[in-house]
Amino acid sequence: MEWNELAGRVLAGQDLTNDEAHAILDSPDAELLEVLQAAFQVRKRQAGMGVRVHVLQNAKSGACPEDCTFCTQSVQYQTDAAIYPRQSVDDLVEGARQAVKMGAVTYCMVTATRSPSSSDLETMCRAATAIKKNYNIKLCASLGLLNSREAQSLAQAGVDRYNHNLETSASHFPQVCSTHSFGDRVATVKAARGAGMEACCGGIMGMGESPKDRIDLAFTLRELDVESIPINFLDPRPGTPMASVERVSPRDALRTLALVRLANPKAIDIRLAGGREIVLGPLQPLALFAANSIFTNGYLTTSGQGPSADLSMIRAAGFEAEVLEN
Repeated sequence: MEWNELAGRVLAGQDLTNDEAHAILDSPDAELLEVLQAAFQVRKRQAGMGVRVHVLQNAKSGACPEDCTFCTQSVQYQTDAAIYPRQSVDDLVEGARQAVKMGAVTYCMVTATRSPSSSDLETMCRAATAIKKNYNIKLCASLGLLNSREAQSLAQAGVDRYNHNLETSASHFPQVCSTHSFGDRVATVKAARGAGMEACCGGIMGMGESPKDRIDLAFTLRELDVESIPINFLDPRPGTPMASVERVSPRDALRTLALVRLANPKAIDIRLAGGREIVLGPLQPLALFAANSIFTNGYLTTSGQGPSADLSMIRAAGFEAEVLEN
C-alpha cells in the first residue's frame, strides 16, 4: 500500500474502501509511522495543529440497570465504582467552571442510566441554561437512550452535542450488551441529530472484536455522518465480565485511530478517550497525529494523567491546545 497515495485519495473526497481499511489494520510495524502520516495529512486539513481538550463530569454514578459487559457502573456486577445520585444544578455548573479553568473547549455531563428520567432531564436542562449564561464552552450531554422529545428539550436548553457511543459493530454488539440493542443506539444518535445537536459517537476497542468489527464501526460512523468520535481502549476492570480480556497493543491502537480518521475525514473531532494512558503508554503523543482531541482529568470511574501532563504532552509533540475566550 502506498500510504501517501491513500491519503491523497481521501483528501480528494474518495471514501476509504473495505480493502484499504483492512490494509491499515494489517499494516506491518515497519510502516506504522507511514500509516500515521497518512492519517495526519487528513487530520491537519480538518484541524490544523490544534488539540481540543474535553472534560467529563460523572453526574450520576453507578446503579445503572443495563448489562454492558465492560462497565463498572452496571448494577449487575460487583465492582468498586462509586455510587451516588444525580448531582444538583449547582454541582454541574461548578463542574463547568472547573472545566473552563482546565482549558476545556467542551464539557460533557454524563449519567449512568438507561435513559433520562423527567427529573434528570429537567436538571440537565436547567444546568445547561445556567452554564451557557456564564461560560463560553461547548456543552455535551450523555444520558443514555433518548427520544426526539427529550432531544429537543436538551437542544433548546443549550446542549450543543449529545454523546451516545455505538461501542462496537452491529454484529459484535450482542456480545457486549443484551438489555438494549445496537438499533436503539443508532436511533438515539439520529434523535440527537434530528433535534439539531451534533452527534458524539464512537466506541471501545479491545472487547474481543475482530478487525472487521472495527472497520464496520468506523464505516457506520461515516454513514451516520458523526461529527465527534471518541475512541476508547478497554482497560479491563475487576468485577466485570471483561475483567480478563487482554488489552489491545499500543501499535494496534494507533492503527485503529488512523483507520477511524481516514474513514471519517469530515469529523470535527477524533478523540483519545478512556484507556489511552494505560494502553498507549509512551506512544501516546503519536496518537495526536491521527486524533485532534482528548479527554482530560479522568474518564468517569478511572483517573487520567491530569490536565498539566496532558498539556505538556500536547506541546512536546508540536501541537497546541485550542482555547476559548471567556
